Amino acid sequence: MPLSQVAAVAAAPSADAAPLIPLNRLRTGQAAVVGRIVGRAEDVHRLEEFGLRPGTRVEVFREGNPCILRLAGGKVCLRADRSLTILVAPSDAAS
Repeated sequence: MPLSQVAAVAAAPSADAAPLIPLNRLRTGQAAVVGRIVGRAEDVHRLEEFGLRPGTRVEVFREGNPCILRLAGGKVCLRADRSLTILVAPSDAAS
């Protein structure tokens, strides 16, 4: 099977595993830490190249489709994709 058809899962180590929710459930101004990214290997890899990987803190700059996330001093625009799931652990407060 070609690598492009293999599903990939990138996951953060789970010390005190907080409940994970889909990224699209966050609202503008809410912050979270990426827990898992599930999808095709090349899609997961592309997000990791942008800095969106397990353990990364993100904040929703604009919700919707596409949404805009603030991470690592920059912003990333994401469009919803049924073949890709980003699960996050919400933070108490955005900072």
